[in-house]
Amino acid sequence: MAKKKKHVEKPKRALTKRQLSHFKKHQRRQRIIFGAGILIVVAVLVVIGAGVYFGWYVPDVQPLHETVIRVNDTEFNMDYYVKAIKYQIPQMANQLALYGIDMDISYVYSMASSLVTSIQTSELVRQEALKLGISVSDEELAAKINEQFASYDPSLLKTYRDVIRDTVRTQMLQDKLLSDYFDQQVPQSAEQRHIMAMFLESQSQANELKGRLEGGELFSELTAEFCLDSYCKSQDGDLGWHPREMLPQLINSPVLADSAFSAEVGVISQPVYEEAKLKSLGYWLIELEFVDAEVDYAELKVILLGSEEEASEVRARLEDGEDFAALAAELSQHADSKENGGELKVDARELFSEAFDEFVFDPELEPGTISQPIKDDTVVTEGGYWLIKVAEADDDRPIDEADRDTLKRVALNRWVEGLPDDPDNTVESYLDEEKTDWAVLRAWEG
Repeated sequence: MAKKKKHVEKPKRALTKRQLSHFKKHQRRQRIIFGAGILIVVAVLVVIGAGVYFGWYVPDVQPLHETVIRVNDTEFNMDYYVKAIKYQIPQMANQLALYGIDMDISYVYSMASSLVTSIQTSELVRQEALKLGISVSDEELAAKINEQFASYDPSLLKTYRDVIRDTVRTQMLQDKLLSDYFDQQVPQSAEQRHIMAMFLESQSQANELKGRLEGGELFSELTAEFCLDSYCKSQDGDLGWHPREMLPQLINSPVLADSAFSAEVGVISQPVYEEAKLKSLGYWLIELEFVDAEVDYAELKVILLGSEEEASEVRARLEDGEDFAALAAELSQHADSKENGGELKVDARELFSEAFDEFVFDPELEPGTISQPIKDDTVVTEGGYWLIKVAEADDDRPIDEADRDTLKRVALNRWVEGLPDDPDNTVESYLDEEKTDWAVLRAWEG
């Protein structure tokens, strides 16, 4: 049997003075580095702690990777939010420039608030479309971005890559949803009416024109002269064939749809009142209190009404002694003066119609004079009357493709609007006023 060899421990070599010196320097260096590291960490923690304690939100401390928006299991950090704001700024500036408005930070604050909802909605669309088996592949997305942003600065494209990808993907998903899902939700045919309609200022005018139509005058000619709805006017009163659901998309009027689909074919309807519909027409009653025509200044009492008929009735009540302020508070559609009993100060001409100025600055008028109804098509008032004629009816007529496209878009919009209310979805924003301020300033200052 072989004998085990005894383990003999080798003697340790003593360090030379030179080696010992190097070793001690190395130890000191490590202690210095370690100590400095501890100090830096402590200093950062102190600043962060103080920021939390005192309510600071310091740009150099607050991490851009902090989650600020969450949609179910998907999170968006501060960096994404800032880039989304910054990406929208030049586009908003271009839109404002079309109206001669200079961009300032107040518009960015408004946009930043709505952008939170936009980010949440886009992500909900992506998630819910996936449940329907609808998605956009990376290859499709890349091809679309290359097509849309071919002339875009590559460095900017890289900077806003994630924001651009999400924006383009949402557009593509909506197109796919329209063609692959909502096309099946909108029928190919439906009950329809061939409708003729005009919107008028008063019941008396509607009755008068109804008589003229029954006397043989043309719907198109009377519409061109009197109609106060821009779409009806553009169609000469002939709206063509449409299903019930389509009419509110052409004309913002639930009353028209209900009346048209219950009307007798070939018969001109009685005047149908619609209280809330807007029109670009009003009639002023003005009482002159003080005027200085040399400096275009006047102090007035005014009542703005929706029809000449109503204005004449109210003027008669004023002449019978009723209180101007009380009638203004009750009936006037001019919001700026209504709550002040009709009191209005005018410091320039051309604020309203030419007829308004002619009355106010007429040198022959005495204070206390009340005007006749003054027509003004530069103001907006509510209310009016429909005249409707159903030329033809069909209980099952193929829907025009343009109408189907509109109805698909309406169905998509309703679907999207309902996503945040789905109890299965959790949508949260962790942005408070301080964080939003920080994000806006960072995006604005670049």
